Amino acid sequence: MNINSCHILLKNVLFFAHHGVAPQETVTGNEFYIDLKLKTDFRHAAVTDELDDTISYADIYTVLKQEMEIPSKLLEHVCGRIATRLFQEFPGIEEIEIKLSKRNPPMGADIDSAGVEMHCTRS
Repeated sequence: MNINSCHILLKNVLFFAHHGVAPQETVTGNEFYIDLKLKTDFRHAAVTDELDDTISYADIYTVLKQEMEIPSKLLEHVCGRIATRLFQEFPGIEEIEIKLSKRNPPMGADIDSAGVEMHCTRS
């Protein structure tokens, strides 16, 4: 069997955080969702069934949680911080796709969410 590519996925990870440009957003906070796709080589883990041969979902979540706890004005900035941290902490990550959405943003529109999406490769 040939494994052509491997990805770790975390979908609809919910956080309550204080990101936003409007002053009330930094005070009251809001719900945010993250979808994350990490390209990494876990072919060995597919054979060994050992956590040491891949990247732990729990460790990835810890990075997301820590970065979401730091207030920022822009979702773009939060995504950039998360991607930088993930590349620093997990050398096996080759590419990152991250989507960060804010529920019910205060923009005067009837909208479920607004967000940003970023695709990064290790330099």
